[in-house]
This record gives sequence, structure tokens and C-alpha cells, in this order.
Amino acid sequence: MDKIWGQAREELQKIVGADSFATWIEPLRLSGVEEGTATIQCPTRFLSDWVSRHYSDDILKVLDRLDGPVQRIAFETRSQTSRQVAAANTEPKRAAPRAAVATAAAEDELTAPLDQRFTFDNFIVGKPNELAHAAARRVAEGGPVTFNPLFLYGGVGLGKTHLMHAIAREFQIRQPEARVLYLSAEQFMYRFVQALRDRTVMDFKELFRNVSVLMVDDVQFIAGKDSTQEEFFHTFNTLVDQGKQIVISADRAPGEIKDMEERIKSRLQCGLVVDLHPTDYELRLGILQSKTDSFRLQYPGLQLAPGVLEFLAHRITSNVRVLEGALQRLFAFASLMGREITLDMTQECLADILRANDRKVSIEEIQRKVAEHYNIRLADMIGPKRVRTVARPRQIAMYLSKQMTSRSLPEIGRRFGGRDHTTIMHGVRKIEELRSADRSLSEDIDLLRRLLEA
Repeated sequence: MDKIWGQAREELQKIVGADSFATWIEPLRLSGVEEGTATIQCPTRFLSDWVSRHYSDDILKVLDRLDGPVQRIAFETRSQTSRQVAAANTEPKRAAPRAAVATAAAEDELTAPLDQRFTFDNFIVGKPNELAHAAARRVAEGGPVTFNPLFLYGGVGLGKTHLMHAIAREFQIRQPEARVLYLSAEQFMYRFVQALRDRTVMDFKELFRNVSVLMVDDVQFIAGKDSTQEEFFHTFNTLVDQGKQIVISADRAPGEIKDMEERIKSRLQCGLVVDLHPTDYELRLGILQSKTDSFRLQYPGLQLAPGVLEFLAHRITSNVRVLEGALQRLFAFASLMGREITLDMTQECLADILRANDRKVSIEEIQRKVAEHYNIRLADMIGPKRVRTVARPRQIAMYLSKQMTSRSLPEIGRRFGGRDHTTIMHGVRKIEELRSADRSLSEDIDLLRRLLEA
């Protein structure tokens, strides 16, 4: 079963993406397949319900291909004695009665599953993340609330979720009696919508407003959801008024989240707002050295030639997840082939990752470099200002993002404050037109490109 589930997990991660996989699929376990029914164990009733609704078809298809025939998926939780079956011919779910939902809420674990790997001990600290680490440590100590909320933001793979999990784990260790609720904004929204549907809003309010620490990951996902924002605002105010600690993460600063209500932005900015900057060479090397120490325990006897880690730290700059994944693949490849990890092997084994990093620079790096060159604030680069001194550099950054990354126009638009892809297209075309007529602008762009490729 472990081998089959391991293969299924690899395929599911490709299907649902790394973030959704870590939140929803990682905590699951395949306990067996009998008479065409695969039984999946879930740590909580809420996780079971969510996965059943959103990912059961994907899991069914993958398992049927790997260990067929599988016609149905049954989800079991530790607090369940009956099975919740998801299949193509399953009858539509009917709203559970209020008493049943209240019981489920009481049985359900308050916090989403925490990743055991994400602790303060294995979080590598460097200049780009030292303030965020220090602030997270202070909150996790559980003393008097000195800044509320703690708001962590930054790009993908920079350590936001790692710090969130580390805070929750440390807080639970130091204060076992404390009620720590950690969940994504998507989970918050789902629970609220479920409560509205089942007419259990008072149970929802009771659940969320009687915790010691509320931690919400990726809060940008509630932007534009009016009812959810309203409930989040009132929950936020109630907990702050009670002196309860709140920790929030997002992919951008509060003031730059499009379609978020101004009163919520203002509230989120009242505490400590900390930016996790893109990794530098020293931090990447430190991460690689730390991961190598743990991999040596998994793969005893493997030899690592000098210069390999330095090579990887220089070449793989996109984010920490890609960096760690590359090192994992390298050790596994060397173990299977029974060879020393050399620079030649590294280039052979990681050719696709190295090519991907060669042909692109991150959009965040482009935005920072252009903002520095034209002496404007990074917030203006992705903010709403339309004055020419800001709009032209922003268009140049859009142009370079299209030329130097493999991101689609909609993806680039999201990184520029949630702009529509047509806005990005207009900006790119505008710079293409100006380059042929404005020699100074063309030289600026060539200089920026050289700096980014250095």
C-alpha cells in the first residue's frame, strides 16, 4: 500500500499543485483497497469533507490507474465509525442537521494538520528572512501580545508557511492548554459558507472566537468575497479586543491586496508587517548544507564532491522548494545509480531544472531591480498609481517579465497587483513601440537585463 500511495502522491502533486498538495493531500494515508473501494484515512472530519468534495475524482482516477480496478473512494477519520463514500454514482449530499454539524465541530480538531518538517530548528535564517524569523519566534513564545497581528508576506517558496507551522507547533508545546487554530483562508471561507448553508453560523462564531491563537494562511484568497470578508473582519476584531494573538500570511503586503476591503487592510496593517525577501546566495547555500546533513542519514555512504552545493546555490534561484526538490532528486539518483555526486552528474540529473532557471528570472526580482533603477517604491510598482514616473517603470517591469520569464500574461498580471492580462499586454506593446524610438529607454532596458542575468 505504501508503494502505491507513494506513486499516487507524486501524480497528485503534479495535478493539484504543490500548495494544495501540502494542505490537502499530504496528511492523507491509503489504508487499503478492497472490492474496488480504496479507503483513505484523514486526520480530521473537516479535511475528509473538503477532500471528498474537491479532490475525490482526482484520487479515484490516479488509484484506478495504479492499482485498478478502483471504483470508489471511502474516507475515514479518527472520530468516525462510518464511512463517507465518494463515487461517480453517489447521491447528492444533503445538508446535515444542526445537531449533527455541531457534534462534528466538537469532534473535529481545531487546527489543520501541521507538517512535522516545519520547525524553528530546521528553518535556515539569513538576511532576507531574519526579521520574519525573529518576529515569529517572539509570537511563538506565547508571552504578552506585543504586536497584533503579525503579518508575514512574500513570494512562493520563501518560508511563510514554514514559519506559520513552526509558530503553531511551538505554541502548542509551550502552552498545551492553549487552543491554536491554524488554517488557510480557503478553509476559513469554506467553513463559513458551510455554516451559512447548514444554518449553523452561531456554532461557527463560537468555534472561531474562542481560540487562543488564530493563524490564517494566504489571506489574499478572501479578497472579493464580501460575506467572508465581513465575518473575517468581525472575528478579527473580537479576538484583538480579547487580547488573543493573530498571525496572518499572504503573497503581498496588506495595502497591495486587490479587492480587499479598506477597513480590513487597515486592521491588518495595525500590527507588525514583515516582508520575506527572495533568497540570496548565502541563504541558499545554508539551506542546501542543512538539507544535505539530513539526506546523509537517509543515504549513508554517498559521496558528495566539493563545489556541488555552491554550484546549485548559484544556479537555482527561483525558490526554496525548487532548491530542496533538486537536492532530493540528486541524492535519490546517486543512490539508485551507486555513483558519487559530482558536478557532471548534477548537470546530467538536473538538466531540466537548470534550464528552467537559466531561462528565467523571478518576477519579484525584476520588480525590485526596476524599482531600484528608477528610484520608486516597490509598493508603487504593483500599486494603483498611474503617474508617468511610476507607470513607465511598471510597464518596463511587465515587458521584462514577459521577455525573461516563462509566466503567462494572467500570471504576470497577478504579480502586478492583480491586474488583468490585457493590461500586461498593453504595457508590453507600449515598451516594444518605445524601444524603437527612444534610444535612452532601450539602453536602460538592456542594462536592466544584464543586471538581472548577472
